[in-house]
Amino acid sequence: MNVKQNKKTEFIDLDLIDYKEAWDYQLGLFDRILKIKAQNRELSNDDQLVTDNYLIFCEHPHVFTLGKSGDENNLLVKKEQLDSISASYYPTNRGGDITYHGPGQIVGYPVIDMENFFTDIHKYMRFLEEAVIQTLKEYGVVSGRIPGLTGVWIDTDDEKNARKICALGVKTSRWVTMHGFAFNVNPDLKYFDYIVPCGIDDKAVTSLEKELGRKVDIREVEKILLAKIIEQFGMQLVPAVV
Repeated sequence: MNVKQNKKTEFIDLDLIDYKEAWDYQLGLFDRILKIKAQNRELSNDDQLVTDNYLIFCEHPHVFTLGKSGDENNLLVKKEQLDSISASYYPTNRGGDITYHGPGQIVGYPVIDMENFFTDIHKYMRFLEEAVIQTLKEYGVVSGRIPGLTGVWIDTDDEKNARKICALGVKTSRWVTMHGFAFNVNPDLKYFDYIVPCGIDDKAVTSLEKELGRKVDIREVEKILLAKIIEQFGMQLVPAVV
């Protein structure tokens, strides 16, 4: 655990941004934190440097991403056909299988030093899920978890009708995190037909729009979700300076 814990977290809104561009951006922050932690190994407790935390929200143009342990066969469209559906594809270094990102979806990338909060990756994942669950509750949508399956689900007790509304996939190194979650607010759900989402072929995917039967103000959802994440982690939000 860090001698000097820092719960200050810079919130960065990248709006609509190419997936690879956002990946490179968060990787720069990730490497910056790791560099400080490497320096700290050579310093006394009194001289330890504080590590920073960042929380990125964005949307992506249509893209399919594959986790490092995923099966490329879960991409059901041929790569040469991706241009015809205005989509791209990237293998990544996160956990999990294949997923989709696109407009109308809140993608969150916490790039934080967990030693500033707690060192428990299971707890980290559950806190992100809980923030989404509490956000959905604000809209009267009941959601939860399914044992053995990561993410946030609707109708968790109904095996046939259970459907995922938020996917998670993260990478950690020396307790520093990157990648994160994808929360379906108003996305075009037909893009999930081009993949086996998260490698799960017997569960459907849904969105807040589909559950409510109406479009939702994604900026309003972002504000609520941001507040829920801050609450879960005990973060102290500060303006971005990166």
